[in-house]
Amino acid sequence: MLAREVLEELVQVLGRENVLTEHEDLLTYAYDATAAMKHHKPDVVVAPLSTEQVADVVKIALRYHVPIYTRGSGTNLSGGTIPIEGGMVLSMLHLNKILEVDQDNLTATVQPGVIIQALNDEAAKHGLLYPPDPGTVTTATMGGSVSECSGGLRGLKYGVTKHYIMGLQMVLANGEVTRWGGKTVKNVTGYDLVALFTGAEGTLGIITEIIVKLIPAPEARKSMLAVFDDVDKAGRAIAAIIRNKVIPATLEILDNVTIQTVENFVHAGLPMDAEAVLLCEVDGYKEVVQREAVLVERIMKEEGAVQLKIAKDDKERDLLWLARRSALPALAQKRPTTVLEDATVPRSKIPDMLKAIRSIATKHNLQIATFGHAGDGNLHPTIITDERDAEEMKRVHLAVDEIFETALALGGTLSGEHGIGIAKMKYLNREFGEAGVAALKRIKEALDPNYLLNPGKIVRRD
Repeated sequence: MLAREVLEELVQVLGRENVLTEHEDLLTYAYDATAAMKHHKPDVVVAPLSTEQVADVVKIALRYHVPIYTRGSGTNLSGGTIPIEGGMVLSMLHLNKILEVDQDNLTATVQPGVIIQALNDEAAKHGLLYPPDPGTVTTATMGGSVSECSGGLRGLKYGVTKHYIMGLQMVLANGEVTRWGGKTVKNVTGYDLVALFTGAEGTLGIITEIIVKLIPAPEARKSMLAVFDDVDKAGRAIAAIIRNKVIPATLEILDNVTIQTVENFVHAGLPMDAEAVLLCEVDGYKEVVQREAVLVERIMKEEGAVQLKIAKDDKERDLLWLARRSALPALAQKRPTTVLEDATVPRSKIPDMLKAIRSIATKHNLQIATFGHAGDGNLHPTIITDERDAEEMKRVHLAVDEIFETALALGGTLSGEHGIGIAKMKYLNREFGEAGVAALKRIKEALDPNYLLNPGKIVRRD
């Protein structure tokens, strides 16, 4: 319970309507999109309207030693926004303005509560594109996306969120407001603090304004579906496409379990008996798109695709990508709990990783569906389970351990886009070693010595 004077000061700064204390309100902020994660109710939820109000709230929290958990839409998949120590949830959904689209400098300036799709819709009016596109693009906020350094379907060709963040306005743990970066293409003044705060999961500061890089929208695009009767063949096709110097905008894979589930969900015409399908899109100038599409089609056939379908128009294209984006909601309907993981390996190791996942599923008697961003090696093995079954959940946790051990053994990493949060903290030593984790703690303690910003995430106080 917060002291009465804390609530009174918050109301004085924000107004009573922006300070929530009712049980029903608090309960909705006790969890995020992460499955099988214990809920933790905050003591209060606050919704500031400006950077100045954020700074005032941080100063109140510091004065009374109240933990702060900054939150956007709550689509996080590693427990990153769960208020595990109670305290205060700081909702950024009122800070939702697109402040500027600057065509001369190819930038946009936005507040953290802006929905990613809203930014792209606005950029599209000017013939521009913001490439990062996580699966929750229609609901996730820019602040959350920057804090998690989210990826998405276009990561292979265009990169991920960190490649498009040019400047940040931040409120630090002591309530001071500062800016780093800006609109200039070149900026090597001091440490790269924009990069440090991108992907920091709200543990080092609170983002209140973001400058992003935009690019000209591609002139043309062409999508295709390649069907394989063997996962290894699909893996070889991925490598062959890149080896032939074609970098698709998107190159996605769905395994058989995912294919069957998605097809029953959206009826997109996916072949139910396929061992794997690759969804590929090339984009750019019309002449380049035509040449690359022909080359990709030839490579797919040479590497063993038993069927190839080219989308004839935007309607067919949209249906193909609807199938891909429906993977998680489709799987979520099979059983009460879907444990969606985020193991990333070098793309040449995708066949090895897929084989390992199948073996792990058999060993632990679990159903695991795998889909993901084949072109950049970011796979999403998804365990379909029921968190009410304690014995099965023990097997789920053992399987997750083995999945990450395998990813690291193959030269991969713990996370390509979901972050560490609570869910993956225990694995950090395996990737970084004790010295690496100690360095992370020193950075945390330099910027947030009281561990008030999103405490209990990435690193914990000793």
